[in-house]
Amino acid sequence: MKFLLLLLPSLVSALSAYVVRPYRVIIGWFNALLSLLSLGAALVFAGHAARGGEAIVFGPGELLRADGLSALLMVCVTAASALTLFLSPGVGTEADYTRAQLRRYQLLINLFVFSMLLAVSANNVAIMWVALEATTIFSAMLIPLTRGKPSVEASWKYILIGSVGIALAFAGTVLGYFDFVTLAGRAENALNWPVLLRNAPVMHPEVMKLAFVFLLVGYGTKAGIAPMHTWKPDAYGEAPPALAALMSSALFAVAMYAILRWKVVADAAIKDHYADNLMLALGLLSLAIAAFSVAQSRNYKRMLAYSSVEHTGLICFGLGLGAAGVFAALLHLVNHTAAKSLVFFLAGDIERKYGSSAIKQARGLLTVAPWTGGLFAAGLLALVGLPPFGMFISEFALFRAGFAQHHPWLMAAALLLLLVAFVSFIMRLNRMLYGEAPAEVVAGETARWRVAPMLFGILGLVALGLTLPAPLKNLLDGFAGGRLDLAIRVDEAKAESVREAPADIGLAGAHQAHQHEGPRNMQLWRAHGRMPPESARPIVETNSARR
Repeated sequence: MKFLLLLLPSLVSALSAYVVRPYRVIIGWFNALLSLLSLGAALVFAGHAARGGEAIVFGPGELLRADGLSALLMVCVTAASALTLFLSPGVGTEADYTRAQLRRYQLLINLFVFSMLLAVSANNVAIMWVALEATTIFSAMLIPLTRGKPSVEASWKYILIGSVGIALAFAGTVLGYFDFVTLAGRAENALNWPVLLRNAPVMHPEVMKLAFVFLLVGYGTKAGIAPMHTWKPDAYGEAPPALAALMSSALFAVAMYAILRWKVVADAAIKDHYADNLMLALGLLSLAIAAFSVAQSRNYKRMLAYSSVEHTGLICFGLGLGAAGVFAALLHLVNHTAAKSLVFFLAGDIERKYGSSAIKQARGLLTVAPWTGGLFAAGLLALVGLPPFGMFISEFALFRAGFAQHHPWLMAAALLLLLVAFVSFIMRLNRMLYGEAPAEVVAGETARWRVAPMLFGILGLVALGLTLPAPLKNLLDGFAGGRLDLAIRVDEAKAESVREAPADIGLAGAHQAHQHEGPRNMQLWRAHGRMPPESARPIVETNSARR
């Protein structure tokens, strides 16, 4: 029932937008209010996980699953989606689009939300891949909501680059699946996360290395990890502000979720910091490209896109720095989701006020629209990691984890790049806030009622900088601590598989069975009337033996 409350509202909203012609304002409000049901269901899942409850599953073959990590992402996606739908065009007093455009917007934005929620609640990696591919389709169709040459070009660029990335992710998924099949044969639920994770310690390390490269590049394209980030500045710059806010916050978080899920499997299979080193290398590259791209930015929406690349690099750093780094990375992901969605909405209000997204045109912002300018400044200061905002805490925790893991030179390089980005952001913010506004710009807020939700969002970022709520801490601890437990279980499983090998199989044979050199090794165990220890063999093989 909870999964239905999570997923159905966005489908009902899309259906209502499709059925009602022409678009009416009441449909926008109805869809926005309906999104609160999904948010409530996500909070229920998160509360259950924070109290230490078992993962909730639903559907045939445990199709859907909500554990601590997926519940955290559900809250991020539904919160960002609810804010987006309440601040969407056609809900307030704005009338920048035709009724046909507003109807198309409501249809596609809700299908986009449904795809993201399906991706984080799917228990099957193939379904997650399909859902992420669907996000590309629905968001790409929305980028040219107002058709023009730049928006159409941005949409096609996003489709082409995103499709290549998602194809690589598919290749990685297939490699992982066939590695599993080599060991256990075709089995039901073979691509479910728990089954993959329990069998990861005895999967081919070399195959998983190749698979993870494909998966990291594929889903990294979706997240905007450098050098696969080139679609971001164009897509964010040309998309409607509401879509840019959702893509830069929720979609980014979902793509990083997919990488993290597969990284846990890769870590269990490889065990030589291979995945960690890849994450650290791409994190540093993302920081370097973002820092110098911000320094050359002349457009504040594109500047915010490069900011997303910068934070992608920071989160990649965290994911490569052990349990403490994962804790910091997930906390940073939560902070980024909140901050980036707010800042893109404010950037949209500024563009509507000035009629341009060029930094040189948006002068005197504090004089023209004091509330919008002040909130935009606060949001940008949050993004650069200044106290008392939550990103200061998550970045501090991230660098602390880096120094604890004995990466002083890497952390020093990252701090230097962050300094370059910080100076560039502050210089551009100063140009926008002060100076003389263009004569044709009329003073006054674009829509006063929009100030309230954004103000509450900024206060929420301050709250995350002053305290860490216990439920959020429990969710982060549960996943980061679980990775340590997994590492211990992996070592124990490998040792046990060798220790319990039949005498004439010997250590070499046990190692081959551990490395899955085909079903032949399983036959050696059966010839002695025994099976490998349960911790080192597939669950599906156990079930097959019982049948």
